[in-house]
Amino acid sequence: MREILRRLGGATPATVRIMVLLAISVATMLIDHRTQQLEGLRNILQTAVYPVMFISTLPREVIRGISGSMESSSELKTDNESLRQENLLLHSRLEKLHSLEADNLRLKRLLGQSDQIAERVLLAELVEVSLEPYTQKISLNKGSRDGVYVGQPVINGDGVVGQVVHTSQFQSTVTLLTDPGSAVPVMVIRNGLRSVLFGTGVRNKLSLPYLTADADIRIGDVLISSGMGGRFPTGYPVATVTEIKQEPSDEFLTINTLPVTQLDHGREVLLIWPEIAKEKIVPLQQEIVDE
Repeated sequence: MREILRRLGGATPATVRIMVLLAISVATMLIDHRTQQLEGLRNILQTAVYPVMFISTLPREVIRGISGSMESSSELKTDNESLRQENLLLHSRLEKLHSLEADNLRLKRLLGQSDQIAERVLLAELVEVSLEPYTQKISLNKGSRDGVYVGQPVINGDGVVGQVVHTSQFQSTVTLLTDPGSAVPVMVIRNGLRSVLFGTGVRNKLSLPYLTADADIRIGDVLISSGMGGRFPTGYPVATVTEIKQEPSDEFLTINTLPVTQLDHGREVLLIWPEIAKEKIVPLQQEIVDE
């Protein structure tokens, strides 16, 4: 003990204060551990020290918040860009689905027409449209190697489109109903009245001349191919009567009609072989006669 006191006596005041504080700290911890008497004091000290601790951690929290905000902003931009691209992709796919649906409906109508006529048919696509004024012609991707021939009728899902006027090995040219050189024998489906329908060189307009005032024809009458002339088989829709006029000085009526098919729409048509049906009908008729 004397040695300890001697050493303390020779120590500096700072060392003495540290040793005294250490002793008090150890004694305080022992008392608190055994008696729990310092709980109230601990609460008071924690309450008093909290503002200091809060202020000391405030810069770290601000930096963390700014960093998190920047990361969140970057993530939001990335997510937004990704969602925008996905939206555009889905929109383009939706438009493609609409286009495919329209094509599917158009092909169903074409195939339905094919089943109805029960003839040999060939699906062809447009590759070119004539740009010459007053000339209504189109080019198809089927030619003589596919059996296409001059004078062959061309239809679509609505009715008559025109007829082939030229063929090459891989392509063919079709004169549309509205071409000035086009003429199709037709009849009124309501009463069987026959006439010839001519192209006018104007889109969506056909002329039905040479009918007198006493002809039984009305606005709204549907004209179908009559089969006369041997080019177009009977029964294909061709046009609808839209206008009937008579000038006092004219012997014949002025009758304008509208093609049942939109000649400036669509990409597919059907090439048909009417003689196939005739070849099937003749043997059948002969069998009936023989019986």
